[in-house]
Amino acid sequence: MSIFGSDALKGKTIAIIATDGFEQSELEKPKKYLEDEGAKTHVISLKSGSIKGWDQKDWGDKVDVDKVIGEVQVADYDALVLPGGQMNPDVLRTKPEVVSFVKEFVRSGKPVAAICHGPWVLVEADVVQGKQITSWPSLQTDVKNAGGRWVDETVVVDGNLITSRNPQDIPNFNEKIKEALVGK
Repeated sequence: MSIFGSDALKGKTIAIIATDGFEQSELEKPKKYLEDEGAKTHVISLKSGSIKGWDQKDWGDKVDVDKVIGEVQVADYDALVLPGGQMNPDVLRTKPEVVSFVKEFVRSGKPVAAICHGPWVLVEADVVQGKQITSWPSLQTDVKNAGGRWVDETVVVDGNLITSRNPQDIPNFNEKIKEALVGK
């Protein structure tokens, strides 16, 4: 627990799947928030070592990778976070092991939170059919073509899917993740 948080998420472990080009704030701010609330987080990627963020208009900081996608199982986690950035989810959605993990996670009924371009991975996993989704505006046609209903709202919760549009939505996005994990 941090002096700024609580123990509301103590005992919870959160998977954050990302690769090079993730939007810096969309990984780091939810990660810090969840940890401040008592959760343990694992940054999961395609390779071990570290991955490099994208900070609005240029390369950002590196983040250490805790696990490689082939080493993890849905049963080990209480929730999944998919940060955006344009490059990150565009790469992730081409990796069958990531798409399979995301699909299994959604089917498990556990919370899956995707922000900005992160819902691209949900589209690829074929889990948006009949769901109300928000995202970065350029994804609305992809969401609609996958059978989802795209809306322009700060944060949308539909079943176990939590979606947001951009870095400005992170505070509301974080709160909805916490609510889903504590059962509110």
